[in-house]
Amino acid sequence: LNDFQDLLKFVAPDLPVLTFPGWDCLPYDRVSPGADVAAKRLSALSSLIAYKTNPHRAVILTTVNAIIQKLPPRDVIAAQGFSARPGNRIDMNELARRLEGQGFDRVPTVRDVGEFAVRGGIVDIFAPGTQEPVRLDFFGDTLESIRAFDAATQRTTGQRKVFELGAMSEVSLTPETISRFRSRYIQNFGAARRDDALYAAVSEGRRFAGMEHWLPLFYEKLETFFDYAPGAPVVYEHLVKEAIAERRKLVLDHFDARRRQVDGKTGSVSLPYMPVAPDLLYLDGDGIEAAETGRARVQLSPFRTVETSREIVITAGSARGRNFAAHRQDTSS
Repeated sequence: LNDFQDLLKFVAPDLPVLTFPGWDCLPYDRVSPGADVAAKRLSALSSLIAYKTNPHRAVILTTVNAIIQKLPPRDVIAAQGFSARPGNRIDMNELARRLEGQGFDRVPTVRDVGEFAVRGGIVDIFAPGTQEPVRLDFFGDTLESIRAFDAATQRTTGQRKVFELGAMSEVSLTPETISRFRSRYIQNFGAARRDDALYAAVSEGRRFAGMEHWLPLFYEKLETFFDYAPGAPVVYEHLVKEAIAERRKLVLDHFDARRRQVDGKTGSVSLPYMPVAPDLLYLDGDGIEAAETGRARVQLSPFRTVETSREIVITAGSARGRNFAAHRQDTSS
């Protein structure tokens, strides 16, 4: 992914490139995706949603791990967006609830990305994808100023005309999503045990490490990455089918390991982990083919490929290179 990104910057520096990475954790893990990866994913999804109203040429780079995993509905990601300018009237309590629901940690003093603090009429926010936190200064419910500041010294570094906040997490904790999670969790796994920390945390509206792995339980229906880019042609590297099969096998292996743990066949006494069925969260090869319906499909390959009704082969002017090994053999003799 990084090689393609560097190559595109070199050959087409003016072409917008959007990068959508996969989660940096294993399937059915006990940890959430890292903050940097989560920020890149949500920024890319928000950009794809905005693209509908402002279409332009662009390249989207992603991986097999990213495309086989289902995503929150587009309207959920769009609803998490927030924009403010001096003079706007904003309910500070509602803003704090929004930040907590999106995954921000409420702290006394903001130091790191993903934190916010409320002190009197001031709200400090360090949003993902930004270099510095911002300080929103209120007079009542009116936003008076937006200032960037240094997280280490807490000193103002400059004024801002606007503050824009994108989605922070793929799981949005709202009364609706919490209620749906509780209902579906019981439907899938039966009554929750007393030591089920995940169920207890979500029920109380608290975020829990690794809760993203139960994404299908929070929303009525998940979407795919292809839904976020309707009609866009898809270009695959030549080993993509093997990569999809390999990733699918890894998902099933980890699911099976969790199920055996639940059934008591592994001898483990760890905290309960009730895994959702793989098809609820992941696409298989057939699911990806179905999602590709109606769009152009290109496969990059170093090999000679037979053209079919589904795939058109374009050689791009490539030809067999010179055999330097034979040349060296001739000269040495």
